[in-house]
Amino acid sequence: MTVPAFNSVAWFEFGTDQPEKVKEFYGELFDWKYVLNTNTPGVTYHSVMPPGAQQPTGGVWDSEGAFPDYAVFYVLVQDVAETVERGRGLGAEVLMGPVSDSAGFAFARLRDTAGNHFGVFSVPAA
Repeated sequence: MTVPAFNSVAWFEFGTDQPEKVKEFYGELFDWKYVLNTNTPGVTYHSVMPPGAQQPTGGVWDSEGAFPDYAVFYVLVQDVAETVERGRGLGAEVLMGPVSDSAGFAFARLRDTAGNHFGVFSVPAA
């Protein structure tokens, strides 16, 4: 299994109030399968499993109408808090985080100086 390099795009996410439609469309288009992720209590999140993948590469978050639909990419970083502070120093707006789930993944979302929404994440220490 290949581990993504730090500072590379390594995850994507859809936030939607119509998760079944999103999963059906992309499942049929790309033959994706979905696995319910239970690491964040109170959140309905399905991990995306592309054909032949040994681990998920993205997710579908059921927003339940709490926010507008979106699709966003995440960059794998060594330290989420440090990256958020560096981004803030460069003029980024912090939209969420840093937060961690029960499995030890840390993540945050920012808006760059041109208005683009993106995320950063780190994996639990081995």
